[in-house]
Order: sequence, then structure tokens, then C-alpha cells
Amino acid sequence: MRLIGKLLFHIFSNAMALLIAAQFVQGFSVSMDVISLFIAAVILTAINLLIRPIVKLILGPLIFLTFGLIIIAINALSLFILDTVSSSITIQGILPLLLATLIVGAVNIIVGAAAKAAYKN
Repeated sequence: MRLIGKLLFHIFSNAMALLIAAQFVQGFSVSMDVISLFIAAVILTAINLLIRPIVKLILGPLIFLTFGLIIIAINALSLFILDTVSSSITIQGILPLLLATLIVGAVNIIVGAAAKAAYKN
């Protein structure tokens, strides 16, 4: 049951992050349909849970050498894969991709930290 709760939390967090990124980044748009947003969040969560660890394992030495900056490129790759797989996400260029990557990452860090703090109490 705990695994399902964490999975639902990640889906909700990714949906919220995609909405926030769409609000602040021109050239990054998300379909405001709830079902499409939910599907995009599920796909992004699946990419983060299945593909991202394999890429991080392969690029481990490069991540170490760049002090973790390659993680931003890996996260951008995740959003790019989401853009190609899902029709509800549209990214128009490299700069919107990088800005959306930073916003999605920041929102996920903040929401994850808040959830851990709330879970401890």
C-alpha cells in the first residue's frame, strides 16, 4: 500500500510541476484537460522510474566528473521523451526545454521535501 501511495504522490507532483512550468515558460505548453495532464504525468513518472535510473547508471562517471550537472541534461532528456511520446505536451525549442526542466526539478524537490517534513510529524 505504501508503494501505491508513493507512486500516486509522484504522479501528482509531476502533474503540478508540469502545470507550473507551463505557466512560467513560454514555448512549453500542456493540455489543460485533466485526463491528458494525468496521462502526461503518468508517462513522466514512468520515465523517471524506469528509464532515468538506467541512464544515470550508464552516465555515472560523467555525473561525478561534472559535479552532478549532467543530471539537468538527463532530466531534459526525460521531458524530451515525454514531448515525443505524449501529444498533450508541446516544447518549442531548447531554451523552453531547459527552463521547464529546471522548474519541474525545483517543484519536485520542494514538494518532496514538504512531503517528507509532513510525514515525519
